[in-house]
Amino acid sequence: MTTEPLAELLKALAARNYRFITPTPSTCRRMAGKALTGRPDLRDIFGWSRAFAQCDLDPALWALLDQAGALTWDASGWRSRFRVSTVHERLFLHSAFPANTADAIFLGPDSYRFADLIAAGLATGGHVRSILDIGTGAGVGGLVAERYAPGAKVLLSDVNPAALDLARVNASHAHADFEVREASGLEGALMDLDLIVANPPYVAGQSGRTYKDGGDMHGARLSLDWATAGMAHLAPGGRFILYTGSTILDGGSDPLREALEEAVAKTDYQLGYRELDPDIFSRELRGEAYAAAERIAAVAAVITRPS
Repeated sequence: MTTEPLAELLKALAARNYRFITPTPSTCRRMAGKALTGRPDLRDIFGWSRAFAQCDLDPALWALLDQAGALTWDASGWRSRFRVSTVHERLFLHSAFPANTADAIFLGPDSYRFADLIAAGLATGGHVRSILDIGTGAGVGGLVAERYAPGAKVLLSDVNPAALDLARVNASHAHADFEVREASGLEGALMDLDLIVANPPYVAGQSGRTYKDGGDMHGARLSLDWATAGMAHLAPGGRFILYTGSTILDGGSDPLREALEEAVAKTDYQLGYRELDPDIFSRELRGEAYAAAERIAAVAAVITRPS
């Protein structure tokens, strides 16, 4: 993959006032089954990942996709290997639908809830000079944080080199002061960070997909490990903003909340925790790993180090 043409593609789409909000995979599947009433437009091609003919696309955009090695062919026609979505008025490249390969870079409703959580957190004030986004994927967390903390240095970290390629393009398009680093979790992370943000995988089981498997604790292990490890990397007054899913067990207990409360109780740090959506990814509850579960909730945890 050649990234320079992808950077030019984002500029070209921005100049054409392109905008697309990415919904759930089920909605995307529904849209894929709807017949077009005319030729596919930019939202069809770069948002819904629909097939198109070469004549359907501006020659300049076609050339950029071709130069980037971002064109694929199937029985329906040409498709872009990447989608482009709008999050908090910034454009983000990510994997085309369906994003079901092991290293696919996903962006969807979780990304929007994560972005909203970060924006709300930064609206409360506080000077942010340094931001670490763990498991950055397309870079949504770190780059949305930078939008509301202009001038901050952003480190985008991920185990997936393909994700870092796209995050680099997205960060350049956002004119952010950034670095990317291939790393697992907090490996090699700087100390005295003003802000750490993370949206870890949180699904129980072993799908083999980088952005899905959350480990034991009904999928909460990675979220807990990143949060507790991240506490040591915060500067005085620094915050760790965690967006994740937590399995609510039969009887209503929340093991992630209980584990975070126990970890924070051993320190002078403060924990804010709340449910953002009481029932997400309900289809996962059919799996054996969720036999003791009532539901999966989208949750926000904010850990703050005293000043």
